[in-house]
Amino acid sequence: MLTSTSELLETARRNAYAIGAFNVYNLEGVKAVIDAAEALQSPAMLQLHPSALKYGKSPLVALCMEAARKSLVPIAVHLDHSTSEKDIHLALATGIKSIMADGSPLPYEKNLSFTREMTLLSHANGAVVEAEIGRISGTEDGLTIEAKAAKMTDPLQAVEFIQATKVDFLAVTIGNVHGQYLSEPKLDFPRLAKIRALVSVPLVLHGASGLPESMISESIKLGVSKFNVNTEVREAYMEVLKTSSSLSDPDLLEVMTKAIDAMRSVVAGKLKLFGSANKAYLHQSPYAETFK
Repeated sequence: MLTSTSELLETARRNAYAIGAFNVYNLEGVKAVIDAAEALQSPAMLQLHPSALKYGKSPLVALCMEAARKSLVPIAVHLDHSTSEKDIHLALATGIKSIMADGSPLPYEKNLSFTREMTLLSHANGAVVEAEIGRISGTEDGLTIEAKAAKMTDPLQAVEFIQATKVDFLAVTIGNVHGQYLSEPKLDFPRLAKIRALVSVPLVLHGASGLPESMISESIKLGVSKFNVNTEVREAYMEVLKTSSSLSDPDLLEVMTKAIDAMRSVVAGKLKLFGSANKAYLHQSPYAETFK
């Protein structure tokens, strides 16, 4: 069932687990997430990076929305990492009710201004907003941020930012990175604890691919309600394509099925890790009447 991000994250926070938000690009990715979530009776989120939105446009959004509606478990659809007002307008027009207005590439004051404007726009269209302060290093969907450009979230600045923008969720930077961790992950948990103590909105951690179980567990204890996952699922898909390309006459449907299976396995592992397995019963969809 199509469910609001607010409902997913608030319920997860009350019950001490986190929601897995998985970037999808095509039917295979959508099926992998939905199949894993249904098998484990877990809520989950389908995320579209702006590059995927640009590629698939409204048909890809429609695929995600319909899959969420027909799912037997609570599923939200979310626009990830959008730095463009145009993309946010497009997402809202297609019916997406969950937006990440990402002004983190901008200086703080411009980030605040952009986020405030996009939050007003989104709220006026019945959508909730995730924002980010600080800057996460690493590479995701062609965007590379050097470590020297990364900046951790300032707890006091987070309070000011949320009050000024009225965002619904906050993505924090505490040493997490996009893509692969090139060395042992080091998360600043005292910083996360201080942020959680000072702000009331649900917290989000990007770059969950590659984080060990102990760090996931500690992050949830300290208030993270949503983890973003992209790299590991995408790599599982690509590995199947690479292996299949060596066959003399590969069957396309068989390759697609293997890709779904590989991605589903990764998604299922993350849902168990985040503690959301067997938690679907806790959720109710506020969209149930609207989208019957």
